[in-house]
Amino acid sequence: MVRERRIDNLSHQASALYLFLVTVGDNQGLSYYGDKTLGKRLGMDMSVLSEARNALVHHQLIAYREPLYQVLALDIGRGPLQAGSNTASIGKILQQMAGGGGR
Repeated sequence: MVRERRIDNLSHQASALYLFLVTVGDNQGLSYYGDKTLGKRLGMDMSVLSEARNALVHHQLIAYREPLYQVLALDIGRGPLQAGSNTASIGKILQQMAGGGGR
């Protein structure tokens, strides 16, 4: 992340959120921390937290579907998310958790 200079495009708040999510995520990068708890732990109000989350989604560093965050694998050369793109991994995980298989 640092070597590829991906962190250079992030605000301090987005970087803090990313580090927190990497730290608390399970082996699939999943975290269930809610916005109120994240805001309190990181000292951010809801609008700042939302901006930080949107930046991480835009740069394809996380996937988010309330209340679930997923830190995504870093693929070298992957650019920012284009309008209309969709990250399917979080949907598949939610399906699997609900017993839908997702394949």
